Amino acid sequence: MQTASLLHPIYYFSSRRISITSDGWMKFGGWNSSKLLFNGRGQHLRFLTPLCKTRLFVISNMDDGHAYAPALEEDSNTNHAPSLEPETFFSKWSPPSYLWRGLSVLVLAGQVIIRILKGKVHWRNTLQQLERVGPKSVGVCLLTAAFVGMAFTIQFVREFTRLGLNRSVGGVLALAFSRELSPVVTSIVVAGRIGSAFAAELGTMQVSEQTDTLRVLGSNPVDYLVTPRVIASSLALPFLTLMCFTVGMASSALLADSVYGISINIILDSAQRALRSWDIISAMIKSQVFGMIISIVSCAWGVTTMGGAKGVGESTTSAVVISLVGIFMADFALSYCFFQGAGDSLKNCV
Repeated sequence: MQTASLLHPIYYFSSRRISITSDGWMKFGGWNSSKLLFNGRGQHLRFLTPLCKTRLFVISNMDDGHAYAPALEEDSNTNHAPSLEPETFFSKWSPPSYLWRGLSVLVLAGQVIIRILKGKVHWRNTLQQLERVGPKSVGVCLLTAAFVGMAFTIQFVREFTRLGLNRSVGGVLALAFSRELSPVVTSIVVAGRIGSAFAAELGTMQVSEQTDTLRVLGSNPVDYLVTPRVIASSLALPFLTLMCFTVGMASSALLADSVYGISINIILDSAQRALRSWDIISAMIKSQVFGMIISIVSCAWGVTTMGGAKGVGESTTSAVVISLVGIFMADFALSYCFFQGAGDSLKNCV
């Protein structure tokens, strides 16, 4: 093959029809009648409409006497010809991240509910996540509940002693712990420890395309990754809340007896008189809702992560913040629904 003596770059439209005329000319025609003609000898070029979408190189002096014309597709308009498609406002607009991530939370929650109702649950992963959320989180939850209980005991005992209401301290502490402190404090600890881990793990899998690998292998990422975490969080948090309530009341009674001279029997008797079964049930319902919020938000933020390692860090931080905000909003809504009107729980312990 001889060295190419002539190189003629020309352009033609990518949507084309090719025909060869009787005099040796090749004709390229597009849908809009734009044509490009060149002679078989590679010496003459003629343009009717200079539309550029593909670059064509004509090399002459081949061994077989025919011109060789390889076509190279180009992604961009190299000669800056005007675009044929009009630009609209929505062609350049993209929704903000908080909007489509918020929608992803709703979509993911719906998918999890459907999977649970259909029985599509990966039970082995569910047991692993249940062990992770429950037993491995007991220590930090109980330690936090103990110190929160002692801090509230200091404030309540000081003020109630001046009013001569020592017998009401246990009832007030029991109501505060059962209705608000135990579920909220436990959920905050779990959101910081477990929610951040969920978001980081799923975010890393997303940016490294491991979730796409699961789809290729025929496994649904929602069934394998998200549903077990949601079930584990919803089941583990009520038991953690009960344990935190018990430890918080025990630490409060010990501090009141050792420092302020209020007997443990008085604290426990006052708490027993003030508490009702609905107080414990409401705490478990709250903690279960909080567990669902933590797991779904963290998983949704994880599977929508973009931007590599930096995106994983931002998703983890944002998931914890949004989970805490969701916990406080849900706590207000549930408290408003459960405890409306005037209460008479403290009448029995005065």
